[in-house]
Amino acid sequence: MSVSELRLLNELAGLYGIEAAFRKVPGHQNQVSADSLTAVLKILGAPLESMQDIRSAIRQRKLELLQRLLEPVTVCRSTNPAVLTLRLPETKSDLKAEACLETEDGRLLNWTLDLSILPVSKTETAEGAVYTVKKYTLPDCLPWGYHIFNLNLQGQSYTTLIICAPYQAFSLDLKKNERLWGLFIPLYALNSSRSWGAGDLTDLEFLLNWVGELGGHLTGTLPLLSTFLDKPFSPSPYTPVSRLFWSEFYLDITRLEELKADNQARELLNSTLFKEELDKLRSRPLVDYFRVMSAKRKVLEHLAAGFFLKEDRRREEFRGWLKENQTVSDYARFRACTEKMDCGWPLWPPRLREGVIREGDYETSAEQYHLYVQWAIAGQFKELSDRARNLGQKLYLDYPLGVHCSGYDVWREHNVFVLDAGVGAPPDMFYSQGQNWGFPPLHPEKIRQQGYKYYLSGLRHHLKHAGILRLDHVAGLQRLFWIPKGMTANNGVYVKYKADEFYAVLTLESQRYRSVIIGEDLGNVPGYIRKQMSKHKIYRMYVASLEYRPDPRRAIGLIPEKTLASLNTHDLPPFTAFWQEKEKNVADRICLPMYLYQQGWLPSPTLNNREVLEGCLKHLAASRAELFLINLEDLWQETNSQNMPGDPNHPNWSRKARFPIEAFTKNTDLITLLKEIRQLRESPPGRPRK
Repeated sequence: MSVSELRLLNELAGLYGIEAAFRKVPGHQNQVSADSLTAVLKILGAPLESMQDIRSAIRQRKLELLQRLLEPVTVCRSTNPAVLTLRLPETKSDLKAEACLETEDGRLLNWTLDLSILPVSKTETAEGAVYTVKKYTLPDCLPWGYHIFNLNLQGQSYTTLIICAPYQAFSLDLKKNERLWGLFIPLYALNSSRSWGAGDLTDLEFLLNWVGELGGHLTGTLPLLSTFLDKPFSPSPYTPVSRLFWSEFYLDITRLEELKADNQARELLNSTLFKEELDKLRSRPLVDYFRVMSAKRKVLEHLAAGFFLKEDRRREEFRGWLKENQTVSDYARFRACTEKMDCGWPLWPPRLREGVIREGDYETSAEQYHLYVQWAIAGQFKELSDRARNLGQKLYLDYPLGVHCSGYDVWREHNVFVLDAGVGAPPDMFYSQGQNWGFPPLHPEKIRQQGYKYYLSGLRHHLKHAGILRLDHVAGLQRLFWIPKGMTANNGVYVKYKADEFYAVLTLESQRYRSVIIGEDLGNVPGYIRKQMSKHKIYRMYVASLEYRPDPRRAIGLIPEKTLASLNTHDLPPFTAFWQEKEKNVADRICLPMYLYQQGWLPSPTLNNREVLEGCLKHLAASRAELFLINLEDLWQETNSQNMPGDPNHPNWSRKARFPIEAFTKNTDLITLLKEIRQLRESPPGRPRK
């Protein structure tokens, strides 16, 4: 390809929001290949069959953008009036139009708008047509919310969704020297003598109560969304079936009211074979998702069948819940159809693939099962979050970046997903081949045309319960790394999104639900993204093992205030494993102990693993960071990781905690350390006071 052709291809890419070059590693600019750019351009609808089409494709795209009289979405902030950008054909720029504003609360305002008096921003030409770009400021400030503005011009209607949002997300209102802390563990790993081979919501409630008794403020875990645990089988919490529904895997069946009256279900629970199966599941070091779910489903199917045969108070409550959550019926039919077809929806017949499911396409009993378990898990989740709020605790939940390509969300909302690409990350110093996470990205334009309806639904599903919500891969608000189908991560391309619109949704919903937003900004994240996070009060993450430097003067350095601080994450080795690896290097071995000694957290620059761990925890606890999250497994010096990205041989997402709840909650050494953490969090930040 010639230099001029490449320049034109880059120009076309820019018009579609594609980055023609990006930094793989700091200081190294990487030009995306022509094949990769062409593939993504075609996915986004560019009329590009060969290099001869570039010039006409550029002209067509420019015209297409100019012909948008209004953008699909407009953002205004706080008390500032909304300013609309109107692109008007020159022949229509001096006419009168009928304007209509429908506010979120249903009020309608109508008026006539004289376009001739609006100030001109600029004039543009495409394909011989002249367009005048004008600005129109609404006469009054709008309240926070989602408002619809419609302009009728010569019989044609043009609409934009106005998102009026606060500048900043909800922020902690802490007293002087007050900083929050808590514990984290994946719920599947949180085992007890009463749970069925994996943690459930009762176990999480027990942990939440225990954290509160110790003076902590937050309890965190991985995503708890529905996943495929049969066919297809995909237990990863980061490839859920949907971001709109919780997983019945985490139900505590013994708390369900229907169990009290169902003799058949109780007989099954009390049978010798069933008890033996549960004992086996509890004794295994790894979670057997398939067998645990099979055991739970046997009982839940009994309960669901009996539930739908009765007319009582519970059925009346269920009907009311169903009216408020109308998508549940659609979801239940989808899951029932998936079970009957015995495969993911991309392999279904055309009618089913296109979203039309009829009676006979699924078993009624399976539909009723999924309706019942969604009602049950919604109820137990509400009880959990109500309990947290009553205790003054914050439930820390995790919002995954994507969803399973064969899942409900992609099936029902396929218009806003890009099915010919996967999301991943480019090659870097940790993953030389890059990463392909396997789920489809959202379409940057179609999600706008939908008014972010799908994204908003998933967000609200979490914020109803989360005092703190972690956004997986926060950089995805501004750009995502697309890998065209059939290509590797080496051939991926960054595609931009309208970050200001995503941030408007986030700040508005965060303030409405009074939930703190944490952005996972680890790895090679451009500085401008962190500036946006700071501007909108999205808390950053500070992970000590990633910030470590082999320098005794600043081994784990300065920790910012608006930060969630931790030693590691679920994708990283526990602290003891991390430090054992560092100890192999003579230059590294003494740096961290020396730093902690100089800061006053060690009595001497010891090499004792336990003392180094405690020194690090105390250093983070005494920092300015408003939030501090401790990986529960670090407290007993676990060395095995919960997840090793890119390693198919590692038992990812399935390793149980070494100690059950009954054991670690009575560990006096562990409790003593957490009491010291509490004291440090309640004291002024800084070095220890003598």
